Amino acid sequence: MLHILGQLIVGLIIGAVARLLLPGKEAIAAGPIGWLITALIGMGGSFLGTMIGRAIWKSENYAAGWIMSIAGAILLLVAYRMIF
Repeated sequence: MLHILGQLIVGLIIGAVARLLLPGKEAIAAGPIGWLITALIGMGGSFLGTMIGRAIWKSENYAAGWIMSIAGAILLLVAYRMIF
């Protein structure tokens, strides 16, 4: 249970940093739903950053660090803006 809570907190931090680095305004709701969407974008960014890193460095044991996680979250934010 604490592992899931930790992932949500780290995802929220990564999503918030990505939103700060990417100028503009998203159509993300305010309040708890907005926080949850930001955390999900951050967690998805970590997953996407890991997949990109594994493709680049050809290592199955690669785990995304902060920079690749934020880069993945920025890519997801750009896709989110294009959809909405």
